[in-house]
Amino acid sequence: MTSPPSDARPYDRGPGGGEPEDPHALLDRARRLSAAGGHPAAGGAWERAATALRRAGGAITPADHADALDATALDCRGGARPAAETLFSRAAELHERSGQLGKALISRARSLVTGPEPGATVCAGLAELCERAAGLHAAGRATVAQTATVLLLRCRVLADLLDTTPDPAAEAAALGGDLARLVAFALPHRADPAVLGPLSDSRALLGRVTAPDDPPAALAHLRAAVADHGASGRPWPPTEAELLLAGVLRATGARTEAATVLRTAVGSGEENVLLRAADRARLRLALARTLEGAEASEGLDPRGGDGGGRGRGRPRRPGGEEVVSLLTEAVRLSDRSGEDPRLGVLARLRLGSAHAARGRWQEAAAVLEQVLAGPARDGDEAARVRARAWLAFCALRLGEPERAARQYALAAAEARLRADSRHGAALSHRAAHALGTAGAPEKSARAYERAADLWRSVGDHGAAARSLRARARQVRTAWGAARAEVILEEALREAQRGLRGVPAPTERERLRAELVLIREELTDLDGPGADDDTGPGLWLPPDPYEVSGRYQVNVYGDVGGAGPPAATAPGTRVQGCV
Repeated sequence: MTSPPSDARPYDRGPGGGEPEDPHALLDRARRLSAAGGHPAAGGAWERAATALRRAGGAITPADHADALDATALDCRGGARPAAETLFSRAAELHERSGQLGKALISRARSLVTGPEPGATVCAGLAELCERAAGLHAAGRATVAQTATVLLLRCRVLADLLDTTPDPAAEAAALGGDLARLVAFALPHRADPAVLGPLSDSRALLGRVTAPDDPPAALAHLRAAVADHGASGRPWPPTEAELLLAGVLRATGARTEAATVLRTAVGSGEENVLLRAADRARLRLALARTLEGAEASEGLDPRGGDGGGRGRGRPRRPGGEEVVSLLTEAVRLSDRSGEDPRLGVLARLRLGSAHAARGRWQEAAAVLEQVLAGPARDGDEAARVRARAWLAFCALRLGEPERAARQYALAAAEARLRADSRHGAALSHRAAHALGTAGAPEKSARAYERAADLWRSVGDHGAAARSLRARARQVRTAWGAARAEVILEEALREAQRGLRGVPAPTERERLRAELVLIREELTDLDGPGADDDTGPGLWLPPDPYEVSGRYQVNVYGDVGGAGPPAATAPGTRVQGCV
């Protein structure tokens, strides 16, 4: 038997954790776990059975070897995931030699799914396998469960590719029809526990595909998926379906019900050894997000306690210790899992912002520094920018404006490297403010000038005028009122330029308000001036690892939200279907 890669989940040691006593009993147990359809303990059970057989002088049959390879491949996560393709291919060959053609098709489909990035070639290969599965089923050589699993694997790949198609909504509707037919195909056979597994997963995927366009229908599909999973007798929790269900409930405003779903999931998984640490972490992240509420879902605004109003500097949510506890545990579980380092980064960012929202600047800074201390990986840029922005905010509240200015400037530079000029401008404005607070008006004035130039480059004349008005205050401090007047007149022209070209009523009102402030300062150049702490409305980059796809799923289970697709991100899968 092929041993699992070193990064795979450790093999199950079985009841009591001791060495096997009866190889044949262990072999029967491994067969039962494989028959359950992706049981997380199957890989370990097969390894123990194979070891016991070798010690007894026996050998594993090709049919059992194929099941063992399938189970081992399903355990390949994180860095070990690329090895799954070869294991599934070898399993398919052994299944064919043993006459198990339905199992062979599943293994071949899984090999395609776990191989290179899915594209036209993979989709064509899966379509061919689906035709062969339908033919075998018609001839009585593939079961309903096996046929449904092959069809489901193709649908899952198509779901992940929806947002890359020319007409995603039309493709989603077509895929929804395919999934509805798949459910109808499996439903008459739901008395068979083996069918309930792919039926549950098909309904969960149908809920995901339906969620952006028909949330009520998605809720019905997802509730049915959770119920089918329970009826199937599969002992591991339906984490993916629960996360999706809670995500749709959040999106429809039913946050109390979403919290109930997630609390139940967290509780049911607490003692379940089959629930992976990564899934435990995701459930806690999702529950914390739900409890924080709509306004708090992006954390405390680092411009101040009320998101830009006048009560700046006050933590907005002094309570909510449950959120902090959940996020602390999510960090621990993410580290323990080791499957996807991004999960730990995201958990730390959420925990840092939760501490900051409660005025615990030191605790927040310590957590955020851990994000920056970790190795920089491709795709982590937004996370590092976000961590620096939060760290700068905490430094300001701790009375360390020089440190805040450095972090804001670094965040702005990294944002610009990502071609994110709007956030680069906003963070440059914040760096300039921190420099002014630190008593460095010359440096502050230059930083405000850079921010204004960046705002101009993206066509936001109102924000450019605001940065110029703030620059004028620093210029007045450093070089006097006469030079400040020149800058204010430039700000006035910038705001007027914007007013001429902006049709939106709300934006026009914002520009008119800016004009009033500029004119007030022009008439009172000899006055003391007011410190600038308003900042541009956009200050922070999106959540790390964001995707813009309407039909993608983030780590919290939100469809169309930020984050990698839950079913295809490295190290994650729906158990039994890869």
